[in-house]
Amino acid sequence: MSDFLIFSLTIAGIYAIMALGLNLQAGYAGLLNFGHIAFAGIGAYATGIVTAAGYPAVAGAALGVLVAIVLGWCIARLGRQLGADYWGIATLAIAEILRTVATNEDWLTGGAQGISAIRFLFGDLPKPWGALSFLALVLLLLAVLAAACQRLGDGRFGRALRLMREEPKLAACMGYDLRALKSRAIMAGAATTALAGSLYAHYMSFVGPDYMLASETFMLWTMLMIGGMGNTVGVITGVVLVQAAYGLVPFAKDSLQFGSDIAGALRIGLIGLILLASLLWRSQGLIPEKLRKIP
Repeated sequence: MSDFLIFSLTIAGIYAIMALGLNLQAGYAGLLNFGHIAFAGIGAYATGIVTAAGYPAVAGAALGVLVAIVLGWCIARLGRQLGADYWGIATLAIAEILRTVATNEDWLTGGAQGISAIRFLFGDLPKPWGALSFLALVLLLLAVLAAACQRLGDGRFGRALRLMREEPKLAACMGYDLRALKSRAIMAGAATTALAGSLYAHYMSFVGPDYMLASETFMLWTMLMIGGMGNTVGVITGVVLVQAAYGLVPFAKDSLQFGSDIAGALRIGLIGLILLASLLWRSQGLIPEKLRKIP
């Protein structure tokens, strides 16, 4: 029971960091990034490749963040000639291209088999102290990044992103460079998500192409929509609810004695019901974004 709780909290913390990265783009800036999970995949693969070569974990995380920032800059530049909906489809296509490359380039990524035996941080500590130490690291990073995102959202940059999201023409008339704002939002979200991907690779001691499935991005979107976009507390609330739904299904499976196929369907259905209820009764999320009103 304690091992399962530690595992659930650790995974929830990692996904919360990914969701914070998506919130910087979708929540504050209103950008439809449907390929967001690619940044997490880059962080995970960079960690796997670098640590397999014998370099320290910090180097892998730093390389993943750097490559994700560069990719984020390229994606932002791609959006110059595309509308918001077409740009969202383009980000999904880019993520699928990267997943295809990861599946076929065996010499670099291990192909469909991925990269295994990634060193688990704090693996030298006895049970359960190694897992608890990793959980403490994840929660510490989550707290620091959540505070940074909250400060960023409440500051001048966050207000500029919200203005661009709501009234782009007005933002341009006020002298804001919309292209630069989009680029900075995407790059900040990419760096945050790549760090989460690096943590995930270390925790699972593995990275493979399935880390970049489109369903992972849509799960992050679900977390944001349930909790409340543009609100750091709301994002974390959405992550907790979705992960709680994931965690409750195994207990129901053991109690009611049904198969794994039914358990998977029940898990998806439960999350779908939570999302549907949120959209019907709390369309802006359980903890909606608070905007300043001009008197």
